[in-house]
Amino acid sequence: MFRTALRNVLAHKARLLMTVLAVMLGVAFVSGTLVFTSTISDAYKKSSEKGFTGVDVAIEPHRKSSEKDNPGAVPQLSQRLLDQAAKVPGAASATGSVNGFAAIADKNGKLIGEGFSSSGANYYPAAGGKDPRYPLKSGRAPQSVGEIALDAKTAERAGYKIGDTVRVSVDGPVLKQKLSGIFTTDDGNVSAGGSLALFDTPTAQKLYAKPGEFGRIDVKAASGTSQTALKASVEKILPKDAEATTAQELADEQSRIIAQGMDGMRTSLLVFAGIALFVGIFIIANTFTMLVAQRTKELALMRAVGASRRQVTRSVLIEAFVVGSVAGVTGLLAGIGIGAGLRSLISGTGATIPDGPLVIAPSTILTSLVVGIVVTMLAAWLPGRRAAKIPPVAAMNSVHAVATTKSLVVRNSIGGVITAIGAATVLTASSSTMMGLGAGLVLIGVFVLTPLLSRPVIAAAAPLLRPFGMTGKLARQNAVRNPRRTAATASALMIGLTLITGMTVIAGSVQQAIDKMATGSMKADYVVSMASMTPLSTDVEKKLSTHPDVAATSPLRSSWSSVADERRELMGVNGATIGKLMNLEFTAGSFAGLSGDKVVIDDATARTNHWKVGSSLDVTFEDGKKGSLTVSGVYKGNDLMRGIMVDTKTLTPHQSQIDDRQVLVKTKAGTSEAAKDSLAKALGDNPAIQIQTKQDISESISKGINLLLNMLYGLLAMAVVVAVLGVINTLAMSVFERRQEIGMLRAIGLDRKGIKRMVRLESLIISLFGGVMGIGLGVFFGWAAGDLIKKGLSTYELVLPWERMGVFLLLSAVVGVLAALWPARRAAKLNMLSAIKAE
Repeated sequence: MFRTALRNVLAHKARLLMTVLAVMLGVAFVSGTLVFTSTISDAYKKSSEKGFTGVDVAIEPHRKSSEKDNPGAVPQLSQRLLDQAAKVPGAASATGSVNGFAAIADKNGKLIGEGFSSSGANYYPAAGGKDPRYPLKSGRAPQSVGEIALDAKTAERAGYKIGDTVRVSVDGPVLKQKLSGIFTTDDGNVSAGGSLALFDTPTAQKLYAKPGEFGRIDVKAASGTSQTALKASVEKILPKDAEATTAQELADEQSRIIAQGMDGMRTSLLVFAGIALFVGIFIIANTFTMLVAQRTKELALMRAVGASRRQVTRSVLIEAFVVGSVAGVTGLLAGIGIGAGLRSLISGTGATIPDGPLVIAPSTILTSLVVGIVVTMLAAWLPGRRAAKIPPVAAMNSVHAVATTKSLVVRNSIGGVITAIGAATVLTASSSTMMGLGAGLVLIGVFVLTPLLSRPVIAAAAPLLRPFGMTGKLARQNAVRNPRRTAATASALMIGLTLITGMTVIAGSVQQAIDKMATGSMKADYVVSMASMTPLSTDVEKKLSTHPDVAATSPLRSSWSSVADERRELMGVNGATIGKLMNLEFTAGSFAGLSGDKVVIDDATARTNHWKVGSSLDVTFEDGKKGSLTVSGVYKGNDLMRGIMVDTKTLTPHQSQIDDRQVLVKTKAGTSEAAKDSLAKALGDNPAIQIQTKQDISESISKGINLLLNMLYGLLAMAVVVAVLGVINTLAMSVFERRQEIGMLRAIGLDRKGIKRMVRLESLIISLFGGVMGIGLGVFFGWAAGDLIKKGLSTYELVLPWERMGVFLLLSAVVGVLAALWPARRAAKLNMLSAIKAE
């Protein structure tokens, strides 16, 4: 039986090629995902480990210990603690570090690198006046205010040389610094495309902390002292708001965080790989069903000479094992290429990814082979089992594989029940997990019902086929001749288009909802913020408030405090002007009373805590001082604006570090390019600061969602490609099965063009059937998800992207036309006499 199965595989190379390709694509996606995420994870891990070179024990602020007394406090480490750490038994040296955001502009005024990886730190000279963390390549270290050192890669990209003036932005205002030195570093962000600027320690402390304070103290162990022993010595001098950690513990924690971050990406990509494999199952099952049907007499003869049902099933599974093994190996090799390509692609987009070797873990190899073999054998099991059940005498007389009325009734009943359960789950889903489960059940149920649905849907296409005459009629009849085969072929395309359409509907609706929320709640003409989303200097609001073209400004300032014995965020605004800049609907009170100890709160917070206008709230500010606030208004909150608002005059005296999240600006003449340029000029044409109108905000939201959607399209394209292979496979085998019929049609006068047209129209009908079903289900899922999304996004409304859905339907037609090219050409080339004589 093994030799027979192997002979059958080798005898049908061309027919099984499509099946191998379908499985290979799915396996390639799985192995590519595993290679890519393992490579990136390993690169980040090694990059982060370099950051701990020269560190044995790190002293860091213990934030949680101070939150009870001072809810918003950010503890720092003193110079005194640094001096003590350098003298503990077993310590060779101690280095104080302070760092934060530092945007570097090139000579054309444009931001270098990515804002999120643009950082600044202090140069801390140790023995000999040098900082071992940053070996100088040229020049000298920064020694006073107005001097800066840059990493070599940033200096090279910007074309800076020693003595040049560098424009830097830390929290808003532009700082003009003289380049005193260029250094090399193993910092992971720099190797991944970021930038690093160094200031002298007093300047860095002024910019990022307070004079004499550090964010971290790194202690180097003396020769012969272990990290554990040094940690024990350091812990004896620690204040209550600080903690010591060994470099190994820091590296392990960093590795855990990186692995955790990669898990989300890996899971998301594997979901799409699973979809491609799921679609491939239909093709595999279809292929083996047709191959088994073509060999029915052969299998019946084997049964007649003594082969058991189990042996017949086993022979089909052996074929599937060989196909799956080939697909698994080729998929693994293709996946390695995909993993390398994905890394290059992401690096090419400007994303910060450290360099590192391609990582092919043993688990990746094993997973690829197992997935390829198991998926193929599972898909081939049912056709093999069905073939084994055919009585030998019936098979020899070609009375076989006819679907009985009972089997169709059972199939349709099961499909109806599964679809109903799935639809009910989708409509009543209270979580995304339930929604996904329901959607999966609906897809399975509709697949089971597809043979039943194919006849009326394809019959509806009859008017479109009339202009093609007899070839159109033959194409329609061929499409419904074997409903199960048509269903399996169309379902592969249906699944891909269901997901694509559903995501497009949801993305478009969410985009409009966020856009409506962002622009509807704002009266301001401009929103000013840092491009990196880091805090903004209060100097920005001060400069803009005195600008001659500006009518009103207000900062959005955040401070964590304890309100009614619960840690909450207080949002500081200018109580006198906020009403001119924000358009919030109040259910009670208004912005008019927002001053002194008066606050306004969102309606959800008010309901949860049973607060109303006049309620008194006990508060402990971030500096530990206590007070009382009175509710003067309740507004309808949304995802972009909610919480407790207080006047900045009340909040600011309690803040240790004052900075703004954003600044709202209303100009006297409204929005215009001239007004925007005027504001930018007032802020020193700073590339790190973004000045956005409502339209800019809307476009940025749209750009982000479209980028995500295009990525999803790219990932789901794999499923569509697999579906195309399925259509080609089905048509090719269908042509083989109908050789006699095609030969007879040729004999009675249908020319080669007519044969080609018939096959193409059949392919077109099947593809459009799958497209219509997929788009319809996608719209249903998008509509059903609305109730779930509305719980967190009150402005969500269903938006049907008619243009894109038209493109998807056109895509289905293109799939049908392209998939039919080879089978149609093959059918037209058949010799009519040989075809008529074929058995």
